[in-house]
Amino acid sequence: MAEILEPREREPEQGSPEQGYGLPDELHREIEEALDAGDVGQVERLLGTLHLADLADLLERLHPDDRKTVVGIVRPTLRLDPDLLAYLSEDVRDELLTLLEPEELAAALAELDSDDAFAVIENLEGDRRREVLANLPALDRRWAEESLSFPEYSAGRLMAREFVAVPMFWTVGKTIDYLRVAENLPDEFYDIFVVDPRYRPTGDVRISKILRSKRSVRLADLVAEEIRTVPATMDQEEVAFLFRQYDLTSAPVVDDAGRLIGVITVDDIVDVINEEAEDDILKLGGVIEDDLYRDVIETSRARFAWLGVNLVTAVIASGVIAMFQSTIDQLVALAVLMPIVASMGGNAGTQSLTVVVRALATKELSDRNARRVMWKEMLVGCVNGLLFAAIAGAIAALWFGDMILGVVIGLAMIATLIVAGLSGALIPVVLEKVKVDPAVASGVFLTTVTDVVGFFTFLGLAAWILL
Repeated sequence: MAEILEPREREPEQGSPEQGYGLPDELHREIEEALDAGDVGQVERLLGTLHLADLADLLERLHPDDRKTVVGIVRPTLRLDPDLLAYLSEDVRDELLTLLEPEELAAALAELDSDDAFAVIENLEGDRRREVLANLPALDRRWAEESLSFPEYSAGRLMAREFVAVPMFWTVGKTIDYLRVAENLPDEFYDIFVVDPRYRPTGDVRISKILRSKRSVRLADLVAEEIRTVPATMDQEEVAFLFRQYDLTSAPVVDDAGRLIGVITVDDIVDVINEEAEDDILKLGGVIEDDLYRDVIETSRARFAWLGVNLVTAVIASGVIAMFQSTIDQLVALAVLMPIVASMGGNAGTQSLTVVVRALATKELSDRNARRVMWKEMLVGCVNGLLFAAIAGAIAALWFGDMILGVVIGLAMIATLIVAGLSGALIPVVLEKVKVDPAVASGVFLTTVTDVVGFFTFLGLAAWILL
C-alpha cells in the first residue's frame, strides 16, 4: 500500500510522446472496470502506476461512489505522500479531508511546503480549522495564523515561507559553503535574497550567477540592479501582472516595515493566472465558481440567482416587443426576422466585450487608450453592420418578396451592430470605474442593451417605413 501514492515514472508506453501526458483513457477505463468488479487488489496495482497529479485527475473524474472507494485505498498512505492534496481540485480535496482526523490532516500538512499547506488550511472552516491548527508544529501554526491575517487573494496568502536569505557582505564561496551544510533549506529555489541588517531585501542573485562566479566575489557585486519586492497585502492579480511584465521567476514578499517574510515563485503565479482566467470565464457565463464536482441541488441553487437576473432583463426586452404588438400583428414577417437582428447584435457585442474584459485584466487597457479602443470597436461594428445589412437585407427581400422589408432589416442591422460594438467596449470600462467586476456584470448589461436596441430599432423602423 505504501507505494500507491509514491510518485513514479510511467511505463514507457504510457509516458511516450505518442501517447501524450496525463491520465490515459485506457488506464482510467481499466480502473473503473476493476472498481465495478470489486477487485480491490487490481485497483491498488493500477493506482501504483500513477503519478500524484494523474491520481488527482482520476479522483476528480470518478463517480462519487467510486471516488470514496479509491479514497479509502489512498487514505492509509496519505501521510507518506501528502503532496496529493496540492494537486486536487478544491471540491474533491474537501471530500477527502472529511475522512481524515485533525491529527492526520495536520501531520500531512506539516510535510507540505508552507504555501501548499496554507492553501488547504484557508479553505477549512470554524472548529475544523482550529483543530488542525492546534495539531500543527508551533512554527507552522504561527506561519499559518499570520497568513490568515492577510487579505484574501493577497500575496501574504500566496507566499511560501521557505527561502534563502544571506547578508550582503558575504562572498560567493561563503554562500556556497552555507548552502552545503545548512539545514531546513527549501527543496527548490531559484534566487538567493541579499538582506541588510534589518532583514530588508536589497537585492537577489540567481543561482546560475553564483555557480559561474569565483569564490572571492562579493554578493553585493552580483545582485540585480533593481529588486522588485511585493507587499504582503498586494492583490494576487497585481502580483501576476508583476511576474508577467518583468519575466520574474521569484519575488520577495515584505511586511509593512519592508522586512522579508516570504517568497512567491513562478509556479504559484501559473496557478493564479489559471485561476483568474477561469474565474473570468465562469463569471462571463453567469457561473460564480466551478461547480463541476458538486451535486445537482447545490449547483442549481448557485446558478438560480444569476438566471433570475437574466429573466428580469429578458422581460425588459419583451416589453419593447410589446410596444410594437400591433405592428407585428399587421406584418408577421417581423416576428420571423426579429431574432436575427437581436442575435447578431448580441454576438457582435460579446466579441467586443471579450476583448475589452481581457485587456482590463491584463492591464493593456488604460484611461489613455480606452477612447481609441471604443472608437475602433464602434467602427468594426459599422463595417460588419454594412456587410451583414447587405446579406440580411437580400435574404429578407428574397424570402418575403419585399424590397422595403430588406431595407428595414439592413438599417436595423447597421444600427444594432454599431451600438453593440460600442457597448461591448464601454460597459466593462464603466463597471471597472465604479469598482464592479466587469466579468460578472458586463454580460447582463450587454444582453439587455443589444436586445432592446435591436428590437426597438427594427420594429420602430418597420412601423415608420412599412405601415
